[in-house]
Amino acid sequence: MPQPRWNLLLAPKKRSWFRSALQLRGSVVPYVLPRALLCGLFGELIAILHARDLAVSIPALSGLIPNIVLGLLLVFRTNTAYERFWEGRKLWGTLTNTTRNLVRQIWVNVAEKNSQDRAQKISILRLLVAFAVSTKLHLRKQSFEDLMLLDLLPKDYYFKLQNTNTPPLEIAFWISSYLQKQRRRNRLTAYQLDTMQKMISTMVDVLGGCERILRTPIPLAYVIHLKQLLLLYCLTLPFQLVADLQWATGPIVALITFTLLGIEEIGIEIENPFGTDANDLPLDAMCLNMLRDVEDLISLGSAWAIDSKPLAETQVQPKDAYAAE
Repeated sequence: MPQPRWNLLLAPKKRSWFRSALQLRGSVVPYVLPRALLCGLFGELIAILHARDLAVSIPALSGLIPNIVLGLLLVFRTNTAYERFWEGRKLWGTLTNTTRNLVRQIWVNVAEKNSQDRAQKISILRLLVAFAVSTKLHLRKQSFEDLMLLDLLPKDYYFKLQNTNTPPLEIAFWISSYLQKQRRRNRLTAYQLDTMQKMISTMVDVLGGCERILRTPIPLAYVIHLKQLLLLYCLTLPFQLVADLQWATGPIVALITFTLLGIEEIGIEIENPFGTDANDLPLDAMCLNMLRDVEDLISLGSAWAIDSKPLAETQVQPKDAYAAE
């Protein structure tokens, strides 16, 4: 196989605690900080009005939105988003394991008669990786003019995918057709074919599960209501705190707002785990790992075939040995 033309992804390195705490990439600080500063400025404005003896201190507003209610809403929002994230990770773990098992089954069980059979088998193994890559692109709604996909697919297959609504299903169809053809040629038993077809069905089920996560957002009414409560709570904070904090009202309000809005933003960040942000699943690395597994199997299988051939040719049969005596 020619040298891949896509960038290889390196595993993330471990970071120190302080370095992670101060890291901006992947954090919600860029999204939350402007809103927190705005609320802090509003709090400072209330502090100025209070310093001029205006009646802006209203401690009774603390009971307007109970803290426990707001806390439970935020926890539910974050937990729901993380469940979606974890479900996506489990689905891609299933896809990875199923791909590895199917690659092994095809490589070991499909009989070869000539070099053309082997080349076709290798092409099908790479189609399995192409299924994962096309699933990634499909979920991200990215163009299928992808260099990795181009390296994995024959050119005619690659161009067919450009006009397909759901390319992973087309690839699954090609793999199933290959297996059916091998069964008709008596290269597979009925049991082996059934086992492999079930694995392909599992891969398609993974695709459907990912689409379910992608196309089932958090209910809009819940999202709107939570944002309204957060806004109302943050805007009433200065009136509750100004009598006690006075000039420190602005910074404290900004800090509290940053905390609450940050928790909400984390839920927004992870509710769609298939994107390209730092907090999304590393789908590029997963696809690359699948490709490495396939290429390792192909290279090891080829080496085994080369090494075993001379052994078969030079092995002395017991009958011939006795005849020589």
